[in-house]
Amino acid sequence: MSTFATTRMLAILTLSLTALSPSHAADLADIRQAGEIRVATSLSVPPYTFTDAQMQADGSDVATAKLLAKDLGVSLKIVSVPVASRIPMLQTGKADLVISVLSTTPERAKIIDFSRPYSMIREVVMAPKDVQLKDYSELKGKDVGVARGTVEDQLVTEKAKGAHIRRYEDVSTLITAAASGQIQYLATGLMSLDELNRKTNDRFESKLVLKDFMLAIGLQKNQPELRKWVDQWVADNLKNGRLNTVFEQYHHVQLPEQVLNWTPGAQ
Repeated sequence: MSTFATTRMLAILTLSLTALSPSHAADLADIRQAGEIRVATSLSVPPYTFTDAQMQADGSDVATAKLLAKDLGVSLKIVSVPVASRIPMLQTGKADLVISVLSTTPERAKIIDFSRPYSMIREVVMAPKDVQLKDYSELKGKDVGVARGTVEDQLVTEKAKGAHIRRYEDVSTLITAAASGQIQYLATGLMSLDELNRKTNDRFESKLVLKDFMLAIGLQKNQPELRKWVDQWVADNLKNGRLNTVFEQYHHVQLPEQVLNWTPGAQ
């Protein structure tokens, strides 16, 4: 092989490896210098994230992102992504933070960092009120809908052995599938029950509680200054009540005590 060919092959290999490697996301000083923070969110989980009648991003997580950007002194760029793409967008440096109904799990903590929790979500299995469901074993052979790449996807797969898991791209599509009769069983956040019942004349109810999850802001690994700032920002805004005000505006209840009184090491 000629020297030119060898050099060309090495260059191509280097570019390929670079493309596959995680990109370095901006740390705190970089974000301030750029004057903009990019926040990845999936606009499909009302009332946490959704698109309003004017086709603008809205929801408690979007309001949280706006508040954070304002306090940081930079403009906010919402990076709208499917649920399953939230973490990859962070890993590849296409977003600086994820504020998008992101549950803290040990598996996720291996690949990204989390702020201290700022919110919470209860994950449940829903079904029509006239359907009996008291145990996960009763889901064997049944179609159960989930949003792809979510903790509900993981939990139902683990707990409901023998169930046929039907994966949808986002929560809105999942709710539509249940409302149109494509599925009877679905696993998602309890906050989606109101939306589902508005579309089905109050036919569904929560049957099984999968788990209560703390929600936190996701950051790429090795961003000590940004993580320190975000952690302090969350702590300050839980203490002064601004995050509770945001949550109450969209969820019509106060933030759970587990969030307000969270300590490191708590689940």
